Amino acid sequence: MAKKQKNTDLAQLDSELADVNEFEAAAGADDWSGGAPVRKAQHFWPSAKRLIGLMSPYKLGMVLVFALITVYVVLSVIAPRILGKAMDVIFAGLIGKNIPEGTPAELVIAQLRDSGQDTQADMLSKVDFVPGQGIDFTQLSQYILIVLSMYFIASLFSWASGWLLNKLVMRVVYNLRKDVEDKINKLPLNYFDTRQRGDLLSRVTNDVDNIQNALQQALSQLVSSIMTVLGIVIMMFVVSWQMALIALVALPLSAVAAGVIGTRAQKLFTAQWKNTGALNGQIEESFSGHELMKVFGREEDMVERFTARNEELYKASFGAQFVSGMIMPVMNFVSYLAYVGIAVVGGLRVASGTMSLGDATAFIQYSREFTQPLGQIAGVANMLQSGVASAERTFELLDAEEQEPDRAQDTLPARTDGHVSFQDVSFSYSEDKPLIENLSFDADPGHTVAIVGPTGAGKTTLVNLVMRFYELNSGKIMLDNRDITELSRADLRSKVGMVLQDAWLFGGSIMENIRYGRLDATDEEVIEAAKATFVDRFVRALPDGYDTIIDEEGTNVSAGEKQLITIARAFVANPSLLILDEATSSVDTRTELLVQQAMAALRSDRTSFVIAHRLSTIRDADTILVMEAGRIVEQGNHEYLLGTKGAYYRLYQSQFAGPAEDVDANPDTAAVPATGGMPLTDAPVPEPGTNLDS
Repeated sequence: MAKKQKNTDLAQLDSELADVNEFEAAAGADDWSGGAPVRKAQHFWPSAKRLIGLMSPYKLGMVLVFALITVYVVLSVIAPRILGKAMDVIFAGLIGKNIPEGTPAELVIAQLRDSGQDTQADMLSKVDFVPGQGIDFTQLSQYILIVLSMYFIASLFSWASGWLLNKLVMRVVYNLRKDVEDKINKLPLNYFDTRQRGDLLSRVTNDVDNIQNALQQALSQLVSSIMTVLGIVIMMFVVSWQMALIALVALPLSAVAAGVIGTRAQKLFTAQWKNTGALNGQIEESFSGHELMKVFGREEDMVERFTARNEELYKASFGAQFVSGMIMPVMNFVSYLAYVGIAVVGGLRVASGTMSLGDATAFIQYSREFTQPLGQIAGVANMLQSGVASAERTFELLDAEEQEPDRAQDTLPARTDGHVSFQDVSFSYSEDKPLIENLSFDADPGHTVAIVGPTGAGKTTLVNLVMRFYELNSGKIMLDNRDITELSRADLRSKVGMVLQDAWLFGGSIMENIRYGRLDATDEEVIEAAKATFVDRFVRALPDGYDTIIDEEGTNVSAGEKQLITIARAFVANPSLLILDEATSSVDTRTELLVQQAMAALRSDRTSFVIAHRLSTIRDADTILVMEAGRIVEQGNHEYLLGTKGAYYRLYQSQFAGPAEDVDANPDTAAVPATGGMPLTDAPVPEPGTNLDS
């Protein structure tokens, strides 16, 4: 069975990761610079346009960047032409030095033509030489000084533009991270229920980092390279439009090659980052469930699943890098073809006297500098495509549907009575699977309402609706005669204390973890809450006491101690409404007796909802709701429900009477296994500080 399930999982994995095109059609946008729903956001150009749109708030800075780059480009492209003039000075000096002084230049050219040396005559006709005079070092030094000054100033402007652009990019990424964090806090709970945690972490961390690298490194090179190409093209036409046309033949060929290869590479980059998120999710599951994996001996299965996902990531990553890496070699090959043509034609034009040697030298330098920015464009295409693929995934997160906004027309007083009323409430996680239908009941102020029932009955869903973690399909939930949908979530939740079945502690001291319930609580109030919930008993035994640092997973305290700390956290919050969701599930029997007393103190003078499978923890509840399939089938106190011998009685018998019995009359409901006949005792709860070992 396990092997069959494993093969099914791997087959499903292959199916999910094989179709990149389906992934590419997942979402899209109407407004590429804002937060509107996306329209085909997996396409490169719309996503790239939206990514660049993130820099729109910094238009003035970008204008200054373009101005600095323009000056840098202008100086860089003019310098070779001046260097060509210096080459003409050297060539003219070498020619003039070998001709007798005083001989007219026209006579030298005419004599060459008379002797049949027309090629040499044509070549000298473009040289401004002085017979008998060598190289004019004064003029040559002036040209060289001008060129060096232009390159120096161009370098300064290049550095300034890069510094400013990087500063703007870092500000954009800062805002993007802030937007992602804000978006995470606005998403409904069901968004996180339907997605892997590792994939979400990958979008928030890896993808945003990749966007930063793409903007920081690729954008500056891309802008300067494009402007350099334009400047060089203009200068090539100024020097020789015929040879410029030869050089421009490389452009359409390079563009076609980059377009064909880039389209294929973009799909592979999209698959790469999708698989990165899937692999992160797999690793996160392996780490968080490491002990469980060991217990059931699933190491080989996890390794096999990891290997499968890692193989998919390897294929996508290798393919993306290989295909995108082909762009630069192909463009270089095309540029070399153009370079050969320019060198040949330039030599013929110099020999024919239609171009000076300096202009030919300058043009050849332009042709080499022309291919350099083209190569840079090809080089950053790899990084840019990867960055856009990450941007697509980040935009998908930013465009996710947010939770329904607060209408907040009403407010609650600082302390509420805690009267909760469910009025014809209906709710389902999916439209085709109704869960809670037309549910109505009242929880009176100061009363404790216990909710019991089989797994999947809707117990936790019920209290999640009170917290507005999910919105109702129909009906109302009233708190002190106020519709909770008319209250802000922050106002509502500030009046509620909640202790969950899965205790959560953050990295910090025990004092800080307890104070998390109310940040303005004093140390004395925290310690008082700890004493009331029996946290103080084990904290005093720790070397650092309340300053003991708990790691992020809480591995340096036991599961029961973690649960006690969370109860103390709720205690110090002093809420008007209390929700305990299996709050004693992680504690031992002796500690449970202490926790019952702590929770009894915590529940005093406030309305409490207690979800429990251990019926011993809710015997003193004012009202017990028995739920099955989203409906309340029974309600009353402990003695009354036992006397009716209905669903509650069957639950009670299954836990304390020995043999297993069905929890209800519905044959489709699974039986609850017996616990071996553990008797239900009425032993008094010990006072705080009692030595249980005695």
